[in-house]
Amino acid sequence: MITIFKNKKDIPQDMEYVELNDIYFNQNTALKLDDKAEEIIETVDGAKLISKFKIRSKFNDIVLDVDKLSAGCKTVLNVLYNPDKVFCLKECGNNALEILFGLNAGNVYSDYALIPFEMDAVNVQTSLGKKMICDYEELKEWWSYEE
Repeated sequence: MITIFKNKKDIPQDMEYVELNDIYFNQNTALKLDDKAEEIIETVDGAKLISKFKIRSKFNDIVLDVDKLSAGCKTVLNVLYNPDKVFCLKECGNNALEILFGLNAGNVYSDYALIPFEMDAVNVQTSLGKKMICDYEELKEWWSYEE
């Protein structure tokens, strides 16, 4: 499951924090795409991965470079392919958040609550340590009040 940070100071010093998902994806993650990316691209953006660097858009079947994926889709793919880094959540819509919160591993940051209605469990980490939260309301409360 993913780990959420709401304070940058709680991100371990040995973990890289990535604020600009779009740029990171274009320069790094795009090179790693494989069949694991197909379902995510289709679910989040309604596009189809047709080759290593090309997608078929849901709009008129236009073929585009993968750098045209939405920032939310790129964020999910960044987290999937780089579980040792922390990625900013702020560019994700609900369709991306639902997939992101279901990943088996990865790290994300946002200083305000971004929670899909359909969530199972996530880890949250503060300076006091890590704990698991399995409920939408509990996670919303943690984001609002926890130190």
